[in-house]
Amino acid sequence: MIGRLTAPVPVELQQVDVLPGALVVWFSAEPKLHGEWVDGTLGLLFDARGTPQNGQLKLADKVVNWRLRHTDGGLLLTLVAARALRGDWAGAPQEGRWRLQVNLRE
Repeated sequence: MIGRLTAPVPVELQQVDVLPGALVVWFSAEPKLHGEWVDGTLGLLFDARGTPQNGQLKLADKVVNWRLRHTDGGLLLTLVAARALRGDWAGAPQEGRWRLQVNLRE
């Protein structure tokens, strides 16, 4: 019983919204996050739980593939395209949840 009171509640991935040139990821609370650009590919590792998902978004009429999967370190979001990607990400509380938006550009 005491363990339940002192253990933090795990952060949960709630939904993923695809926008033109952007991806919006919603969590139950702010997750710990580590992000890196490697050779034009973005990897974001969240200390969170969630359902693996994948999809595509459009950037300048070209396809960007995204994928969420489980790893030993948490939930990993990768964004990959045929050409090098650039961009940024920012998170903020909104509507009692945590909203992280990833904006992409060529």
